[in-house]
Amino acid sequence: MTQQVVQPKSEPWTYFLIRLLFKFVLKIFYGSIIVENEHLIPPNGTPAIICSNHTNSLTDAILLIAAVPSKRRNLLRMTAKDTQFGKKTFTSWLIESVGTVPIKRRQEHGDTADNMLAMTSLVESLRVGDCVCLFPEGMSRYHPGMAPLKTGVARIVSDTLSAEKDNPLFELTLVTCSITYMHRERFRSDVLVSFNPPVKLRPKDFPQLIQPVDFSVIRSLTAFMQSQISSGTIDAPDWKTVRVAKLAARMYAPLGTRMTLGDHVRVTRVFSDAFSGVTSRKWEESVKDEGGWVSDTSAKKEELVIRDSVAPTTQEASQEYRERLAKDLGEYQDLLAHLGIKDERIRRALPRPFLFYRIVIRVVWMAILLAISIPGLLLWLPVYLTTSYAVWRFKMSGPIWDTFDEIAQYKMIYGLGAGAVVYSICLLITWPILPITFWAIPLLMWLTVRWWEDAVSAARALNALMRLFLLGRHELGRTKLWRDGLHKRVMELSQELGLPDDPESYFARRGGKEKGRVRGKWESGSRYFSLKRRRKRDWNEALRWYDVTDYPNMDN
Repeated sequence: MTQQVVQPKSEPWTYFLIRLLFKFVLKIFYGSIIVENEHLIPPNGTPAIICSNHTNSLTDAILLIAAVPSKRRNLLRMTAKDTQFGKKTFTSWLIESVGTVPIKRRQEHGDTADNMLAMTSLVESLRVGDCVCLFPEGMSRYHPGMAPLKTGVARIVSDTLSAEKDNPLFELTLVTCSITYMHRERFRSDVLVSFNPPVKLRPKDFPQLIQPVDFSVIRSLTAFMQSQISSGTIDAPDWKTVRVAKLAARMYAPLGTRMTLGDHVRVTRVFSDAFSGVTSRKWEESVKDEGGWVSDTSAKKEELVIRDSVAPTTQEASQEYRERLAKDLGEYQDLLAHLGIKDERIRRALPRPFLFYRIVIRVVWMAILLAISIPGLLLWLPVYLTTSYAVWRFKMSGPIWDTFDEIAQYKMIYGLGAGAVVYSICLLITWPILPITFWAIPLLMWLTVRWWEDAVSAARALNALMRLFLLGRHELGRTKLWRDGLHKRVMELSQELGLPDDPESYFARRGGKEKGRVRGKWESGSRYFSLKRRRKRDWNEALRWYDVTDYPNMDN
């Protein structure tokens, strides 16, 4: 017997326009948005829940709306805290216009928070074939580690299956999603949206979820979701661990390795678990495409087997070794940040004559790019000033742990508004030649982003080359010896963690076309004007004059 697919609801025009608008805004703000496994999303008319980690406030919801293909789901039913509703702001209109369901949180309402109506509305939406998007962490966070998931999603699953217990054809698909921002608030940084293998839930197959339900079953399903979401992102206990894990990943798979963003995130996660003392899965297990959930203690038993398979003294010695390596990597990264260079510059130390040649080339190239960017930069200047002032005012409104996760949202919304004003003023000024400037102005602004991105990249390389040139041979030699010792220890740890021995060939076979310079004159020339184009070869880069390796208030 096959499941009866419900006729999907029509897409509201406001939802269509908002998705189209923010697809454009997201592709301008972020350098690349890589979406993995979108084929796992059930088609229109199939009841489904998409639940994700929550690190970037409203941007997370906008990102999922843009990432989910409209051919598979023409509407996502979103949720948001009720304090966002009923305000005379663009954000409030945006949330309300797409049919978002208000949720009362304990942070604002305390023990009086009652979401019975919201839960009923979501269950009814699922019963008629909608796709509901939820963030079970409960609130957006600044900290790099995932918060314990609330049990709301599991309870909605139970309520929905209970309401359809007499329908043998009913099937609810639960899809978890892992979102990873390389630098969530940075312009032209990169984002990974990875959909995990779904769980198909039928009342007849999961009678333990039919009411009355044992709360241990609810906790078991919630724990499964937490494990699945966490496995696809960098879930670290603190920012220092993220910092050294990213450095270890770059040393293991050096610059130029054709490696997808997904693989880069998974490798970083493996090192993060190793440095934080978490019993991590082997690399083969982390890339295994499997899903499923059972409501028993088998997961706990498996975890105990993994932990007990190594003698306690060996575990302690191994963890002490990893912590010492993390400390040494942190000190090495401090030196790199002080020198203003990347690890790659130490790995491939160039002769001084060749350094001088590269410096001359970078100066000339940067000067050319800056010259042709000036007209477009004049158009971008009001946008930059508006967003900078808005973000500065917002940062002053509270502590960093309360504001950091909303910076990207403020930049995009104020940037969109300021850009629209600049565009309108330019059209009014050039009214006699409107048919030309209508297209020419946005084209010029987009090309300026391209040229400015390349100019900043050239300036960043120029700064590193000049610092290397002035460093001196003896100091560079000592640093190179230190780096070689750290690299040897990182590769030994990678073998212990089950990572591939030859990352450059392995990840190229796994589909590393997304990273590195495009190949061929035609491909390079045509993709220069594409929103999907990538010239940078390091997933850690953003539009900054320096390599972003530090995080605000890492000790918090």
